[in-house]
Amino acid sequence: MLKARIVVIMIGILMLITSVTSVFAQDQTIVEIAAGNADFSTLVSLVQAAGLADVLAGEGPFTVFAPTNDAFAALPEDVVAYLTSEAGLPILTEILTYHVVSGAVMSADITDMMADTMQMSAVGGDMLGGQLDVKVTDMGVTVNQANVVTPDIAASNGVIHVIDSVLLPTITLPEVDALSMTDPITSAGSSTVAPVTDAINSKLADEGYTGVTNATTGTGAGFERYCAGELDFSNASRVITQDEIDLCAANNLNPVGFRVGTDALAVVVSASNDFVDSLTAEQLAAAFSTAATWADVDPAFPAEPILRYSPGTDSGTFDYFVEEVFDEDEAPILNAANLELSENDNVLVQGVEASPYAIGYFGYAYYQAEADRLKILSLDFGDGVVEASEESVDAATYPLSRPLFIYSDVSKVAANPSLGAYLNYYLTNADETNAEVGYFPADDFSLNFAKLQLLAMMHAAMM
Repeated sequence: MLKARIVVIMIGILMLITSVTSVFAQDQTIVEIAAGNADFSTLVSLVQAAGLADVLAGEGPFTVFAPTNDAFAALPEDVVAYLTSEAGLPILTEILTYHVVSGAVMSADITDMMADTMQMSAVGGDMLGGQLDVKVTDMGVTVNQANVVTPDIAASNGVIHVIDSVLLPTITLPEVDALSMTDPITSAGSSTVAPVTDAINSKLADEGYTGVTNATTGTGAGFERYCAGELDFSNASRVITQDEIDLCAANNLNPVGFRVGTDALAVVVSASNDFVDSLTAEQLAAAFSTAATWADVDPAFPAEPILRYSPGTDSGTFDYFVEEVFDEDEAPILNAANLELSENDNVLVQGVEASPYAIGYFGYAYYQAEADRLKILSLDFGDGVVEASEESVDAATYPLSRPLFIYSDVSKVAANPSLGAYLNYYLTNADETNAEVGYFPADDFSLNFAKLQLLAMMHAAMM
């Protein structure tokens, strides 16, 4: 049942927003206004499919954050098909009611009553969670990850604020019984994601399932094997490329990426290095390309040759570093002197530890495991010096933070009865496991979207 309340938490003070009768300038209800606007045709059809039209045409008042047709079109077709199926309707209802707040809240109420952020309780969410984070910035108002593009469309029973993205509540996947998993599962790919996958496999082993084989090959080589049909899923520290998608398609595979965490790429020197604590973007590029000695990076540094340690060219970490530091041109780093490339991050770690004049980069978890022997450098890419931390990753201020993925396919789930349960277990335990191995969680929207994708995949696999 819909809850008749709105709760706003601002700077630790609980405040009640009451309805504003002056907003009811329209004779039409929220549903009638939406039905009369072609930009909301998808929203209206989904509201009708979920049986919520009569509710939102009721007395209210309600505040509705209404996604446009383009916002819904950004969802994959299989996800929409799942949500509109009989199996998906309960979650569709939760998603739609997550866009509704009890009470009529105008944009002036939001901007006048808060400094930065407030939290609203959506009327839905008993099953999946109903907290909305509303922020005011110089660029406008956001609700979770969505931007408010048109505020204050008044209705007789509330108000509509148009948003450019679909909001997702916290999605809880079904519980997994490890003892019911009997089929073998194969995976390979990113050395960055490998610690997470290995830790997931260890947790499952403790619960009675030991059927996963995971190889560390680098993201590119992992995709090559996956697209050739050799693997059930692939670990990746970057998004799959179009060439790789085409290679998969040649083998009737349609890879779906599940966001499982976030890495703050660690640029490190030995703990015995006493002359560098931070680098600018230009200094970092020089340290991995043209600078012969540390003094070439900064005259205050010693005139000692730089020893460079980098993941190999099959690595998604290498691809990401080249993209961010060298604008996708790999020639400068590959032509650098004293460069050691390796797909094995432990080789890189040991190389950096061995000399005060060495520098390297790899996933944050590898730094965390050797934090007493390594020093992580703060970075300044033009917005001030930022150190890698959960706070800077969450705020997207650390310049080398990146998403981590696993990839699989509906045909793989259909062919392997244990794979769907495995992916379910992985996403359910991703946040906890990332913290254990030294990475950071995916943002809430990305993780919940991954869970929704998996539900859609498992539904399609049974069709």
